[in-house]
Amino acid sequence: MFEIRELDEDNSHDGVVLNELDQSYELKIFFKQIFHWISVWNSSVGRDFIYNIESLENGISVIDHILTPKDEEPLENRNCDNNNINVAEIEEEQYIMQQQRLGGGGGNNEGNIVNVQPEGFRNLETLNNGSSVLLSPPHNASTQQAATSGAASSLTPAQAQVSPGAKRDSNMQVTQPTSPLDSPLPSPISMHSTSFSLPSSSHYHLLNCSNGSAGSSSAGSGAADTADPNWQACKSTVRERNAAMFNNELMADVQFIVGSEPDIQRIPAHKYVLATGSSVFYAMFYGGLAEDKEEIHVPDVEPAAFLTLLKYLYCDEIQLEADNVLATLYVAKKYIVPHLARACVNYLETSLTAKNACLLLSQSRLFEEPDLMQRCWEVIDAQAEMAIKSEGFVDIDLKTFETILNRETLNCKEINLFEAALNWAQAACAKMELEPTTENKRQALGSALYLIRIPTMTLEEFANRVAQLGILTQAETIDIFLNFTAKTKPTLCFPVKPRAGLKTQVCHRFQSCAYRSNQWRYRGRCDSIQFSVDKRIFIIGFGLYGSSTGAADYNVKIELKRLGRILAENNTKFFSDGSSNTFHVFFEHPIQIEPESFYTASVILDGSELSFFGQEGMTEVCMGSVTFQFQCSSESTNGTGVQGGQIPELIFYGPSIFRLIAKNNAKKCNNSKEDC
Repeated sequence: MFEIRELDEDNSHDGVVLNELDQSYELKIFFKQIFHWISVWNSSVGRDFIYNIESLENGISVIDHILTPKDEEPLENRNCDNNNINVAEIEEEQYIMQQQRLGGGGGNNEGNIVNVQPEGFRNLETLNNGSSVLLSPPHNASTQQAATSGAASSLTPAQAQVSPGAKRDSNMQVTQPTSPLDSPLPSPISMHSTSFSLPSSSHYHLLNCSNGSAGSSSAGSGAADTADPNWQACKSTVRERNAAMFNNELMADVQFIVGSEPDIQRIPAHKYVLATGSSVFYAMFYGGLAEDKEEIHVPDVEPAAFLTLLKYLYCDEIQLEADNVLATLYVAKKYIVPHLARACVNYLETSLTAKNACLLLSQSRLFEEPDLMQRCWEVIDAQAEMAIKSEGFVDIDLKTFETILNRETLNCKEINLFEAALNWAQAACAKMELEPTTENKRQALGSALYLIRIPTMTLEEFANRVAQLGILTQAETIDIFLNFTAKTKPTLCFPVKPRAGLKTQVCHRFQSCAYRSNQWRYRGRCDSIQFSVDKRIFIIGFGLYGSSTGAADYNVKIELKRLGRILAENNTKFFSDGSSNTFHVFFEHPIQIEPESFYTASVILDGSELSFFGQEGMTEVCMGSVTFQFQCSSESTNGTGVQGGQIPELIFYGPSIFRLIAKNNAKKCNNSKEDC
């Protein structure tokens, strides 16, 4: 006879979505009303069985029509646009259905039929058309009362006849019809009119459903601006919520004025977040001597570096760049954030080259980073000439400058070191706002000049350059000339012993060598092999086999490539005495080799057609603490590979030598009590 529909959690009615708690409450009230009707009906058994069932079904149909979503309405109500409900047609159809059920289709019974739909449907129409603002209780009650009283004048006489309770209650009232006029018996509920109320439209949550589906009330991107009142709902973790507060004025309780003119930036922050990430900030905000300042000036820190620090404290993210890594290391040291400082040091170590090694050495001394200092020394020792000619060399401090000049293992000529010292002195004069005259340069150099080993230069280098610049006094110049020429040499203020430099290491990849009557021939073809190492080294040249038919001269082109890009090349010569020994050829400067990457060593020889060649080659060779791995190269067109051929040796500077030198230098400094 009738059907009770179960409301779905996602059921909606043209933009009106039922809240789960409201749905549960409504269903309880609904079923209580149904049971009440059934009890009343049972008390009147025998009066008019058919009438009671039809009356009950009529009440159910009204409620069902109100609660049924548009996509589940009866077919007779689907002839209108889904977004524009024709309320008048729905009311008329329902009115006729009531007449047919209760009055047997009579046409003169309109005055006794109570229409239960207008108020409810008008409320829904108001929501869908957006003509009124949806208010929360109790504000909505007064709005509904005003709307009900304003709409009463437009209703038909039949529509205006509602129960007194409906007029007093702000909720929509559904009242059972009284006894039909054509019924021979009075209504079984004529003396017990009952009703139940549906929640007013203010109990529904209104969402923007222009696309036909319920949208999310929060931003869909997951990175909603904190200007959204519900931005916290988009952040599922503490890290995401903290990240939203980074450089954000929201709830900020301290302001940092960072930098100096002209680069000054105001940066908001939150004391709790900073104090949990730095003991310095904790003491500043919550310690015994904490001061309650709203603004804190930090003139010695760059704004970009300070933001990098805050990014780490708020978001646990580290974003370093070459132009701000040193400034970030400084601010990490200042506020004692060791993990950020370690990340900066790692970044510097991986990006260390001869061009920035001297400047990084100066900074590492300031920051007291011994590991970074050792890495800088490795680069400076191996690529000294490139390091002292870099732009950053003139910016180092005096103490670092003197330490480099005193370095026993520098792999460069003294004339180049003297020229670098003059460049540093000129920059020092500019910093002191002095004219770069010879006298001012000598004054800027001070005692550091006597760390340059001028007597170890060649006579031509000293006579044609150093002696003519006027940096040395006349007496110093004469004494050095006498040191070059006289048998009885004068006592000099300059060191006379050459620098030891770095000791080279050699990797042998063949276990034996051989020769045959028809090989190894060249004719302009390329011999090539690929290799990789597990630790950073510096390649300085190759060892090659020479003629197997007697003494001979060779012209050779050597190359070192990575991923097809030439890192270094040199055209040189060597003399072969006809023995099976290897002969060394060198690049102009050592080349830094990074671990875990394959490099290609190539040679093209022009000379005696027949030479020795290696055999019993090894794919892996250990030299001290460095492990080499070899593989064949596609560029090899003359037969060289892993098992045999040319390029038997790789000549390099390695880390084991660096560590030994560091120990010796430390011992020497301790014995002489000099700061190296």
